[in-house]
Amino acid sequence: MVKPRPTGIAPAPAQPSLPQTREALLELHRETRARRNAAPHGSAEQQAAIDLLGRIEIEVARIERAMDPPRG
Repeated sequence: MVKPRPTGIAPAPAQPSLPQTREALLELHRETRARRNAAPHGSAEQQAAIDLLGRIEIEVARIERAMDPPRG
């Protein structure tokens, strides 16, 4: 029996689900910006906050495009 070789790539960590309302997303965005700003430059905490900000902004845009009429 041949064992598969490990690829050396770790699976991506599960990402928490985001709120589904624009107001809750904007509040989370404010909190995450504060975390990003307080984190040491170049740290894993700062990078995680930056990644989360991107996810939040995509969700806000999705919600705003679905508004009638679209916002923005």
